[in-house]
Amino acid sequence: MSVRTLPLLFLNLGGEMLYVLDQRLRAQNIPGDKARKDEWTEVDRKRVLNDIISTMFNRKFTEELFKPQELYSKKALRTVYDRLAHASIMRLNQASMDKLYDLMTMAFKYQVLLCPRPKDVLLVTFNHLDSIKGFIQDSPTIIHQVDETFRQLTEIYGSLSAGEFQLIRQTLLIFFQDLHIRVSTFLKDKVQNSNGRFVLPVSGPVPWGIEVPGVIRVFNDKGDEVKRMEFRHGGDYVAAHKEGSFELYGDRVLKLGTNMYSASRPVETHMSATSKNSASRAQENIAPNPLAKEELNFLARLIGGMEIKKPSGPEPGFRLNLFTTDEEEEHAALSRPEELSYEVISIQATQDQQRSEELARIMEEFEMTEQPERNTSKGDDLLAMMDRL
Repeated sequence: MSVRTLPLLFLNLGGEMLYVLDQRLRAQNIPGDKARKDEWTEVDRKRVLNDIISTMFNRKFTEELFKPQELYSKKALRTVYDRLAHASIMRLNQASMDKLYDLMTMAFKYQVLLCPRPKDVLLVTFNHLDSIKGFIQDSPTIIHQVDETFRQLTEIYGSLSAGEFQLIRQTLLIFFQDLHIRVSTFLKDKVQNSNGRFVLPVSGPVPWGIEVPGVIRVFNDKGDEVKRMEFRHGGDYVAAHKEGSFELYGDRVLKLGTNMYSASRPVETHMSATSKNSASRAQENIAPNPLAKEELNFLARLIGGMEIKKPSGPEPGFRLNLFTTDEEEEHAALSRPEELSYEVISIQATQDQQRSEELARIMEEFEMTEQPERNTSKGDDLLAMMDRL
């Protein structure tokens, strides 16, 4: 398992989350002069995206994110995205948040599977960052935050070997291996089967620097070619015309990681039979023991670095529905397998001096108002405390 995987996983999933939210906010957008108090306007859309992106690329948060560390459970990471999605005036209920996370994970899984080279997962990340900057063109301060993250990525990953990138890709695929959720866009484009598994292409450009398959060369002990044989590979491959740019600005060439929702079309998710059957088998990875100290440390550090914004005024925030109707949303909440429903984790930890100091620091950063004292341990219901901030 690579200890350099988490930043790439988080940034790419975060980019996919922003794509989905932007598409749904645009779909529900009402002209400002016609909007009711509880309806979305273009100003609200920009505000939501600005708030989430600003939190996502917060300096304290990225400092923790880029520290070498192993990946944690799907449920722990899902909880971080729940906090991130609610770092604005927008509010999602459980069913919509589950659907959002499904779309995020399946999109990035598809991109990782189709990367021509392991190193190209970095180009996928840069495509996400390029698109994110397009959402905040009027916010130079936030653009600077994104550019700083790009420079960190270049500094850390620019010198990694092909073997290290292969280990990162393998770590990502292990993380995604039990997820087989059907997405309407993938099904319509015939890149996903009805069982939720992706269809790998046998055509298109080969990885940069690699020849089109079809020739076997035999060399002697002096390194001279002594024989050449051709074979039919059964595909329709072409040579890559150039390598994608790893610079701050440039042509990435690779299209994986760009916004697939830019063409307006509804996107639905469905649990495949494979996912339902493997749910109990995957449960250990999705919902591990919440008393694990490493998981508590992970959440405490990452959530402690976020600046969660409260909606100003008495309004609780605007609700966004990722389904076509409220009825569909309610049905999805009732029909989703319980073991695949990512509810807020209630983490309990033993009392120790280090944990007490860590939780105290987090509460001070969030300027938490006084709450009635409860007779519980210092680490009791960490995420419940975050909900009250």
